[in-house]
Amino acid sequence: MAPKSDPARRVVADNRKARFNYEITDTVEAGIALTGTEVKSLRGGKATIGEAYAGPSGNEFFLFNAYIPEYLEANRFNHETKRPRRLLLHRRQINKFLGATQREGYTVIPLKIYFNERGRAKVELGLGRGKKLHDKRETAKERDWQRDRARLMRDKG
Repeated sequence: MAPKSDPARRVVADNRKARFNYEITDTVEAGIALTGTEVKSLRGGKATIGEAYAGPSGNEFFLFNAYIPEYLEANRFNHETKRPRRLLLHRRQINKFLGATQREGYTVIPLKIYFNERGRAKVELGLGRGKKLHDKRETAKERDWQRDRARLMRDKG
């Protein structure tokens, strides 16, 4: 995972709840097929991927339910805000995701949408399994303890 201050990756949309609701086991960077108005709208930084998920359609993977707002200057040539967008993955990655989602009960969750150093829009996909309520409580307890421990160490030292 890249550091937060990486100038090459300008994050446009971040799914912060994903790591709380899912146990992420693997991450993959994927390209995304966008129209011109979608790219311009993404550069404005208003996209949301909170309810988005990735899934198969035929023998390709698509990003469903991701909201990219209309580009205001495009008038009638605008795009649909929640249309399915094709993900650009290698065949081996598609087969891996298909196997995990069909046989093992995993879900493919978009974690981030960002622009890489070449100016291309990319999606960071996570392969995860949904957490139960007690797992979420354990995660919150661990996070609180880490915060308190850091506070104690800072005060002592």
